[in-house]
Amino acid sequence: MTATLEKLESEAKSEIERCESKKDLDSLRVKYTGKKSQLTQTLRSLGSMPSEQRREVGQAANRIKSEIEAAIKAKRARLSTEPASRESLDITLPGRTRREGRLHPIITTMDEIVDIFLQLGFRVEEGPEVESEYYNFVSLNMPKDHPCRDMQDTFYVSEDVVLRTHTSPVQTRTMEKYRPPVRVVAPGKVYRRDADVSHSPMFFQVEGFAVDEDITFADLRGTLTTFLHRFFGPEIPVRFRASYFPFTEPSGEIDIGCVVCGGEGCRVCKQTGWLEILGCGMIHPEVFRHVDYDYEKHTGFAFGMGVDRIAMLKYGIDDIKLFFENDHRFLDQF
Repeated sequence: MTATLEKLESEAKSEIERCESKKDLDSLRVKYTGKKSQLTQTLRSLGSMPSEQRREVGQAANRIKSEIEAAIKAKRARLSTEPASRESLDITLPGRTRREGRLHPIITTMDEIVDIFLQLGFRVEEGPEVESEYYNFVSLNMPKDHPCRDMQDTFYVSEDVVLRTHTSPVQTRTMEKYRPPVRVVAPGKVYRRDADVSHSPMFFQVEGFAVDEDITFADLRGTLTTFLHRFFGPEIPVRFRASYFPFTEPSGEIDIGCVVCGGEGCRVCKQTGWLEILGCGMIHPEVFRHVDYDYEKHTGFAFGMGVDRIAMLKYGIDDIKLFFENDHRFLDQF
């Protein structure tokens, strides 16, 4: 019996050594140490053997089983570290492409906007996206029941807490912390109840403001014209139009020549040759009162722009939903 077991051990080790795959190795494990293997059957039959034979055969069977299991374990370790053989590779299978990560076009656009203002002497400040009604509205000269609140289409978390509708709350939060002179840009996400081909419920804005003594509308005009020429190119035409915002007075909106038709008139610019790009104005004295600034001594300007809209103009995109669908065919173009 022991001679038979030793022959079985020799055959098992020889097969294990020649084995070239983990799948085949699992088959050998079942063949030589599984429930129906010769070794297992021998161990189960020990009780029917004479006592003098039982001990000898039992020790031999247990030793051989341990050595086969050790040989299988060692072979499995070698198969895990050895490169796959040429024959085990199916060269007809398509390759797997590892995609490279890259910045989203909105983030790239926002970074470019912020970089230009950093070069103009501004610094970056950020604020919470879940904002109190006081900072989002009241501190910006929009008390309760003010009609301009209807323009915001606000998401309310509770009666006095909202998802911020613009990055302008960073303006009053920053002015509470610092005394003039102050020059700040505030990039970030904002939220409104709005959704169509050019609007989404969540989008990005960059707010900016400057406060010091003797700041005039000419400083506002020069700063924003410089920004637009650096971003869109020095040849882009720029015009200012009177407008209304509750936290600035006087207020204005800035248009640029249509980047699609070159000012000749098209569907994008509604045949006007102009595209609205941002809102701006001189900071309202009521905003200064909320932050304890001396509005007779200090003046300032503020502006805000939608990054998504600017990215659409920069890259010629006609549907804002493309930014949020995570389609690699779209994102790989940037």
